[in-house]
Amino acid sequence: MAETVLGPLMIDVGGTELTSADRARLEHPLVGGVILFSRNFTDRSQLTTLVNQIKATRSPELLVAADHEGGRVQRFREGFTSLPAARQIGKIFDQEPSRATDLARTLGRVAGAELRGVGIDINFAPVLDLFRPSSKAIGDRSFHDDPVIVTTLGSQLLLGMRETGVHGVGKHFPGHGGVSEDSHHCLPVDERSLDAMSESDLAPYRLMERDTLKGVMTCHVRFPQVDSLPATFSSRWIKDQLRGTLDFDGVVFSDDLVMTGAQTIGAPPARALQAIDAGCDMVLVCNDSDAVDAILAADSIPFDKNRAQRLEKLYGVLGVLSPVAQDLKSWAAALGAAATPSSAS
Repeated sequence: MAETVLGPLMIDVGGTELTSADRARLEHPLVGGVILFSRNFTDRSQLTTLVNQIKATRSPELLVAADHEGGRVQRFREGFTSLPAARQIGKIFDQEPSRATDLARTLGRVAGAELRGVGIDINFAPVLDLFRPSSKAIGDRSFHDDPVIVTTLGSQLLLGMRETGVHGVGKHFPGHGGVSEDSHHCLPVDERSLDAMSESDLAPYRLMERDTLKGVMTCHVRFPQVDSLPATFSSRWIKDQLRGTLDFDGVVFSDDLVMTGAQTIGAPPARALQAIDAGCDMVLVCNDSDAVDAILAADSIPFDKNRAQRLEKLYGVLGVLSPVAQDLKSWAAALGAAATPSSAS
């Protein structure tokens, strides 16, 4: 039965076309999705072909995702609109809230139309972390330091993507913006209490309409006042807070389990199983084929019908691609004008 549903692993592939090793991994029943990076891209035609190849390997088709936020985190450049960092839109909000809100919706529509146009289902955006200048990992990827403004702009970006048939994923729950360290390189520790988090970093997840936010990505940050485990591996954060207190019923993704911040849990199979047991629906394992192979060989993650059903809701659909495509040039010009220093100051 498990072989007929999407598995709980999202992995990467090596280059611009599938190799025999890639195909063998994608055919494993534990795999349910693929995340693409800049190395997987040369142009739109090649990317479309690669996505089609990925989706043709399995039935049901694998989900395909990318990090396409804008600013310094935009995987595809040539032939795609250059999107501004979220912080630029947040700065505009301080002067012209209505314009910034429209801009966030436009950003979602442009990003979504271009991703869906090449067959991608999921965009790991928006960043819902609060802006703090000291944060190395987040920085200008965040809209604002005010959680209400982050909620407003993040909601509009999500709705814009949904219009085009792409599903957005808010990140990084419960909040990566409160630490200066980057979990790619270490395990950051945030000493704040749950009450302090609730009034700040958790607020966007509480304030956002349930129907707007369909996916959430966790962070590899430890909050010792709440749990001794990093959030990705913590049932207190995922099951008790996110699912329970915040009543979130969408898909929970882990951040990449190969990152240094995740390695304190143990070997890759132990990390994957712990994240799933804590409440993640799909775990990312990127840029380490040996780690992927170890998890696939262990084959220790049990089948879960509810998890599979949640994942199936994230397939991209046919959105308003044609009208959006016709307006891309004018929208891109509007985004470019909005991102100039004089407008964003």
